[in-house]
Formats: sequence, structure tokens, C-alpha cells
Amino acid sequence: MKQLSKVQSLVFVIGALLMVVGAGTSLLEWGSSPYIYSIGAIAFVSMQLQQRYEGPNFVIRRLRRIMIMSDICFLLAAVLMLANMGNVFGLSQITYVEYVYNKWVIVLLVAAILQLYSTHRISHELEKEAKKL
Repeated sequence: MKQLSKVQSLVFVIGALLMVVGAGTSLLEWGSSPYIYSIGAIAFVSMQLQQRYEGPNFVIRRLRRIMIMSDICFLLAAVLMLANMGNVFGLSQITYVEYVYNKWVIVLLVAAILQLYSTHRISHELEKEAKKL
């Protein structure tokens, strides 16, 4: 895996912290929490997409695609958090409650599970690959 520079690593960590703060403060219904989460998600995802794997290991490539799917889910959760602030899509009240209202929590949970799985497995596979060399 391509390593991030020190500045990129700092942006990565700050983005992750902003995501945690934004998701946590949304429980308190703080008005700025969707914006904080969105900024953190954009920073986190952009830095994670900078890490590339150029090797021949098919398992790591597959896990990297899973990680990219979790990044998409993080960004979708940000959009749903922003949409949760009000009915911005112009949907009927029943449709809004069924499909948008607080659904960001489910998307965020799926993204977090995929991220944990892929991160753990990628590190395990990279260790196996390093032992072979």
C-alpha cells in the first residue's frame, strides 16, 4: 500500500475525528453536526483514496474495493445527515420519514463495519505478503 505523507496522515486523522464528533453531536441535535461530519468525511475519504495498492495480490485488491464501498457509504451518510435537517428533497411527509429521516445511522453503521473488516484484513494480508518476501 502506498503510504501517506505526514500532512496527508494528519488530514486523515483530523477527518476521522471530525466524523466522530459530527456523528456524536448529532445525537444532541446540535445544528452544525452534519456540516462537521461532512467536512470530516470528505477529508477522510479523499486521503483514503490516495492510498493505492499496486501489487499483484487479488485478495488485497478485493479488500480495497470493499474499502472504497465503505467510503461511498460514509459520503452517503453525510448527504443523508444534511437531508435529515429538513425535507430538502421535496418529498411527501410519509415518504420522507420512510426513506430519509435518520437513515444515515444505518448507512454509517454499514460503512463502519465494512471499514473495520477491510482494514483488519488488508493489514493481515500485507503482513503475510511481507513474510513471503
